[in-house]
Amino acid sequence: MPKHAIVFLMYHELELPGRPLCQSEAGYVRYVLPESHFREQVTHLKRNGWQGLSVGQAVQFPEGRNVAMTFDDGCETDLLIAAPILRQAGFNATFFITCGRLGKPGYLSPAQLRELSGQGFEIGCHSMTHAYLTDLDESGLRHEISDAKLQLEQIIGAPVNHFSCPGGRCDERVVSVARAAGYRTLATSRIEANSASTDLLALGRVAVLRNVPLRALTAICEGNSFSRMRAQNTFREMARQILGNSLYDRVRDTLLNRSSSG
Repeated sequence: MPKHAIVFLMYHELELPGRPLCQSEAGYVRYVLPESHFREQVTHLKRNGWQGLSVGQAVQFPEGRNVAMTFDDGCETDLLIAAPILRQAGFNATFFITCGRLGKPGYLSPAQLRELSGQGFEIGCHSMTHAYLTDLDESGLRHEISDAKLQLEQIIGAPVNHFSCPGGRCDERVVSVARAAGYRTLATSRIEANSASTDLLALGRVAVLRNVPLRALTAICEGNSFSRMRAQNTFREMARQILGNSLYDRVRDTLLNRSSSG
Protein backbone atom coordinates (compact mmCIF):
# COMPACT_ATOMS: atom_id res chain seq x y z
CA MET A 1 0.00 0.00 0.00
CA PRO A 2 1.11 3.63 -0.47
CA LYS A 3 2.69 5.29 2.56
CA HIS A 4 0.09 6.28 5.18
CA ALA A 5 -2.64 4.55 3.15
CA ILE A 6 -5.65 3.52 5.20
CA VAL A 7 -8.15 0.74 4.61
CA PHE A 8 -11.77 1.66 5.29
CA LEU A 9 -13.64 -1.29 6.82
CA MET A 10 -17.38 -1.58 6.11
CA TYR A 11 -19.58 -3.14 8.79
CA HIS A 12 -23.34 -3.55 8.94
CA GLU A 13 -25.73 -4.88 11.57
CA LEU A 14 -24.34 -6.82 14.54
CA GLU A 15 -26.12 -9.85 15.96
CA LEU A 16 -27.14 -10.71 19.51
CA PRO A 17 -28.50 -14.19 20.36
CA GLY A 18 -32.29 -14.14 20.40
CA ARG A 19 -32.57 -10.70 18.82
CA PRO A 20 -34.16 -10.69 15.33
CA LEU A 21 -32.17 -9.13 12.51
CA CYS A 22 -33.47 -6.21 10.48
CA GLN A 23 -33.57 -8.47 7.42
CA SER A 24 -33.36 -12.23 6.94
CA GLU A 25 -32.28 -12.60 3.30
CA ALA A 26 -29.07 -14.55 2.76
CA GLY A 27 -27.54 -11.66 0.85
CA TYR A 28 -28.04 -9.49 3.93
CA VAL A 29 -27.06 -11.99 6.62
CA ARG A 30 -23.64 -12.59 5.04
CA TYR A 31 -22.75 -9.04 6.13
CA VAL A 32 -23.98 -9.50 9.73
CA LEU A 33 -21.39 -10.24 12.42
CA PRO A 34 -22.22 -11.79 15.77
CA GLU A 35 -21.47 -9.44 18.65
CA SER A 36 -18.79 -11.79 19.97
CA HIS A 37 -16.96 -11.80 16.63
CA PHE A 38 -16.98 -8.02 16.38
CA ARG A 39 -15.67 -7.73 19.93
CA GLU A 40 -12.87 -10.19 19.09
CA GLN A 41 -11.98 -8.19 15.98
CA VAL A 42 -11.74 -4.87 17.83
CA THR A 43 -9.73 -6.49 20.64
CA HIS A 44 -7.41 -8.09 18.08
CA LEU A 45 -6.85 -4.82 16.23
CA LYS A 46 -6.19 -2.91 19.44
CA ARG A 47 -3.80 -5.55 20.76
CA ASN A 48 -1.82 -5.44 17.53
CA GLY A 49 -1.34 -1.70 17.52
CA TRP A 50 -4.16 -0.59 15.24
CA GLN A 51 -6.17 2.58 15.85
CA GLY A 52 -9.78 2.82 14.68
CA LEU A 53 -10.65 6.17 13.09
CA SER A 54 -13.71 7.94 11.75
CA VAL A 55 -13.78 8.90 8.08
CA GLY A 56 -13.08 12.52 8.95
CA GLN A 57 -10.00 11.50 10.93
CA ALA A 58 -8.86 8.94 8.36
CA VAL A 59 -8.80 11.36 5.42
CA GLN A 60 -6.16 13.34 7.29
CA PHE A 61 -4.02 10.22 6.69
CA PRO A 62 -2.10 10.28 9.98
CA GLU A 63 0.97 8.14 10.53
CA GLY A 64 0.72 4.81 12.30
CA ARG A 65 -1.33 1.63 11.98
CA ASN A 66 -4.75 3.08 11.28
CA VAL A 67 -7.99 1.69 9.94
CA ALA A 68 -11.27 3.50 9.36
CA MET A 69 -14.31 1.90 11.01
CA THR A 70 -17.56 2.49 9.12
CA PHE A 71 -21.08 1.11 9.58
CA ASP A 72 -23.87 1.21 7.02
CA ASP A 73 -27.67 1.36 7.37
CA GLY A 74 -28.21 2.81 10.87
CA CYS A 75 -29.23 -0.37 12.71
CA GLU A 76 -30.02 -0.11 16.41
CA THR A 77 -27.02 -2.32 17.16
CA ASP A 78 -24.82 0.62 16.14
CA LEU A 79 -25.67 2.15 19.50
CA LEU A 80 -26.39 -0.97 21.54
CA ILE A 81 -23.34 -3.06 20.55
CA ALA A 82 -20.83 -1.29 18.33
CA ALA A 83 -20.56 1.99 20.23
CA PRO A 84 -19.66 0.55 23.68
CA ILE A 85 -17.14 -1.89 22.19
CA LEU A 86 -15.51 0.89 20.18
CA ARG A 87 -15.43 3.27 23.16
CA GLN A 88 -13.83 0.63 25.36
CA ALA A 89 -11.03 0.26 22.79
CA GLY A 90 -10.67 4.01 22.33
CA PHE A 91 -11.74 3.69 18.68
CA ASN A 92 -13.79 6.15 16.70
CA ALA A 93 -16.07 5.35 13.74
CA THR A 94 -18.45 6.79 11.18
CA PHE A 95 -22.04 5.55 11.13
CA PHE A 96 -23.70 5.97 7.73
CA ILE A 97 -27.45 6.31 8.30
CA THR A 98 -30.27 5.37 5.93
CA CYS A 99 -32.46 8.31 6.85
CA GLY A 100 -35.84 6.86 5.88
CA ARG A 101 -35.36 3.82 8.12
CA LEU A 102 -35.00 5.81 11.33
CA GLY A 103 -37.60 4.71 13.85
CA LYS A 104 -38.44 1.45 12.07
CA PRO A 105 -38.08 -1.87 13.94
CA GLY A 106 -34.43 -2.78 14.36
CA TYR A 107 -33.15 0.63 13.32
CA LEU A 108 -32.09 3.65 15.35
CA SER A 109 -34.71 6.13 16.42
CA PRO A 110 -33.97 9.84 15.96
CA ALA A 111 -33.31 10.07 19.72
CA GLN A 112 -30.89 7.14 19.58
CA LEU A 113 -29.14 8.73 16.61
CA ARG A 114 -28.65 11.93 18.61
CA GLU A 115 -27.28 9.82 21.48
CA LEU A 116 -24.81 8.11 19.15
CA SER A 117 -23.69 11.46 17.79
CA GLY A 118 -23.48 12.87 21.32
CA GLN A 119 -21.04 10.11 22.26
CA GLY A 120 -18.58 11.60 19.78
CA PHE A 121 -19.10 9.27 16.85
CA GLU A 122 -19.29 10.71 13.36
CA ILE A 123 -22.61 10.52 11.52
CA GLY A 124 -22.65 10.12 7.75
CA CYS A 125 -25.44 9.57 5.22
CA HIS A 126 -26.33 6.30 3.48
CA SER A 127 -29.17 7.78 1.39
CA MET A 128 -32.86 8.25 2.15
CA THR A 129 -34.27 4.82 1.30
CA HIS A 130 -31.24 2.65 0.36
CA ALA A 131 -32.17 2.77 -3.33
CA TYR A 132 -29.55 1.82 -5.88
CA LEU A 133 -28.52 5.29 -7.00
CA THR A 134 -27.48 4.35 -10.52
CA ASP A 135 -31.11 3.38 -11.24
CA LEU A 136 -32.48 6.85 -10.40
CA ASP A 137 -33.14 10.04 -12.34
CA GLU A 138 -31.83 13.44 -11.23
CA SER A 139 -34.81 14.16 -8.99
CA GLY A 140 -34.46 10.79 -7.29
CA LEU A 141 -30.76 11.36 -6.74
CA ARG A 142 -31.35 14.70 -5.06
CA HIS A 143 -33.94 13.12 -2.77
CA GLU A 144 -31.64 10.25 -1.79
CA ILE A 145 -28.49 12.33 -1.43
CA SER A 146 -29.33 15.99 -0.75
CA ASP A 147 -32.65 15.72 1.11
CA ALA A 148 -31.33 12.93 3.32
CA LYS A 149 -28.31 15.06 4.28
CA LEU A 150 -30.53 17.97 5.34
CA GLN A 151 -32.81 15.71 7.35
CA LEU A 152 -29.94 14.09 9.22
CA GLU A 153 -28.40 17.47 9.98
CA GLN A 154 -31.69 18.66 11.44
CA ILE A 155 -31.86 15.59 13.68
CA ILE A 156 -28.32 15.71 15.07
CA GLY A 157 -27.78 19.47 14.88
CA ALA A 158 -24.41 19.11 13.18
CA PRO A 159 -23.03 18.96 9.62
CA VAL A 160 -23.11 15.64 7.76
CA ASN A 161 -20.02 15.64 5.57
CA HIS A 162 -19.68 12.03 4.44
CA PHE A 163 -21.79 9.81 2.17
CA SER A 164 -21.67 6.10 1.36
CA CYS A 165 -23.39 4.61 -1.68
CA PRO A 166 -25.93 1.82 -1.05
CA GLY A 167 -24.63 -1.38 -2.57
CA GLY A 168 -21.61 0.56 -3.76
CA ARG A 169 -23.57 1.66 -6.84
CA CYS A 170 -22.04 4.90 -8.09
CA ASP A 171 -21.54 6.85 -11.31
CA GLU A 172 -20.61 10.38 -12.33
CA ARG A 173 -24.18 11.62 -11.79
CA VAL A 174 -24.08 10.39 -8.19
CA VAL A 175 -20.74 12.11 -7.61
CA SER A 176 -22.03 15.34 -9.14
CA VAL A 177 -25.11 15.46 -6.90
CA ALA A 178 -23.06 14.58 -3.81
CA ARG A 179 -20.58 17.34 -4.60
CA ALA A 180 -23.37 19.86 -5.12
CA ALA A 181 -24.96 18.81 -1.82
CA GLY A 182 -21.75 19.72 -0.01
CA TYR A 183 -20.41 16.32 0.97
CA ARG A 184 -16.70 16.22 1.66
CA THR A 185 -16.29 12.50 0.89
CA LEU A 186 -18.13 9.75 -0.94
CA ALA A 187 -17.44 6.09 -0.23
CA THR A 188 -17.88 3.36 -2.81
CA SER A 189 -17.35 -0.39 -2.50
CA ARG A 190 -14.18 -0.45 -4.59
CA ILE A 191 -11.64 -2.69 -2.92
CA GLU A 192 -8.66 -0.45 -2.35
CA ALA A 193 -6.88 1.44 0.39
CA ASN A 194 -7.13 5.22 0.44
CA SER A 195 -4.21 7.65 0.54
CA ALA A 196 -3.55 11.35 0.18
CA SER A 197 -3.69 10.90 -3.60
CA THR A 198 -7.17 9.31 -3.53
CA ASP A 199 -10.12 11.32 -4.83
CA LEU A 200 -12.21 11.98 -1.70
CA LEU A 201 -15.37 11.52 -3.74
CA ALA A 202 -14.24 8.02 -4.77
CA LEU A 203 -13.05 6.38 -1.55
CA GLY A 204 -12.62 2.62 -1.46
CA ARG A 205 -14.03 0.41 1.30
CA VAL A 206 -13.84 -3.28 2.13
CA ALA A 207 -16.82 -5.15 3.56
CA VAL A 208 -16.18 -7.33 6.61
CA LEU A 209 -18.18 -10.50 6.04
CA ARG A 210 -19.64 -12.89 8.60
CA ASN A 211 -17.16 -15.32 10.16
CA VAL A 212 -14.06 -13.77 8.58
CA PRO A 213 -11.01 -15.19 10.44
CA LEU A 214 -8.84 -12.75 12.39
CA ARG A 215 -5.84 -13.51 10.17
CA ALA A 216 -7.93 -12.57 7.13
CA LEU A 217 -9.03 -9.34 8.82
CA THR A 218 -5.38 -8.47 9.46
CA ALA A 219 -4.56 -9.13 5.80
CA ILE A 220 -7.40 -6.81 4.78
CA CYS A 221 -6.22 -4.03 7.07
CA GLU A 222 -2.70 -4.39 5.66
CA GLY A 223 -4.01 -4.42 2.08
CA ASN A 224 -2.52 -7.87 1.46
CA SER A 225 -5.56 -9.71 0.10
CA PHE A 226 -6.94 -7.25 -2.41
CA SER A 227 -5.96 -8.99 -5.67
CA ARG A 228 -8.19 -12.00 -5.03
CA MET A 229 -11.00 -9.86 -3.66
CA ARG A 230 -10.86 -7.53 -6.68
CA ALA A 231 -11.08 -10.49 -9.06
CA GLN A 232 -14.21 -11.71 -7.30
CA ASN A 233 -15.65 -8.19 -7.32
CA THR A 234 -14.99 -7.82 -11.06
CA PHE A 235 -16.98 -10.98 -11.73
CA ARG A 236 -19.89 -9.72 -9.61
CA GLU A 237 -19.84 -6.35 -11.36
CA MET A 238 -20.01 -8.03 -14.77
CA ALA A 239 -23.00 -10.04 -13.58
CA ARG A 240 -24.73 -6.87 -12.33
CA GLN A 241 -24.23 -5.14 -15.65
CA ILE A 242 -25.68 -8.09 -17.54
CA LEU A 243 -28.61 -8.82 -15.21
CA GLY A 244 -29.39 -5.40 -13.77
CA ASN A 245 -29.51 -4.62 -10.04
CA SER A 246 -32.88 -6.22 -9.19
CA LEU A 247 -32.40 -9.50 -11.05
CA TYR A 248 -28.80 -9.76 -9.83
CA ASP A 249 -29.99 -9.50 -6.22
CA ARG A 250 -32.64 -12.19 -6.73
CA VAL A 251 -30.17 -14.58 -8.35
CA ARG A 252 -27.57 -13.93 -5.65
CA ASP A 253 -30.05 -14.58 -2.83
CA THR A 254 -31.21 -17.80 -4.50
CA LEU A 255 -27.64 -19.07 -4.82
CA LEU A 256 -26.72 -18.08 -1.27
CA ASN A 257 -29.84 -19.77 0.14
CA ARG A 258 -29.00 -22.98 -1.72
CA SER A 259 -25.41 -22.83 -0.43
CA SER A 260 -26.47 -22.31 3.20
CA SER A 261 -29.03 -25.14 3.06
CA GLY A 262 -26.86 -27.59 1.17
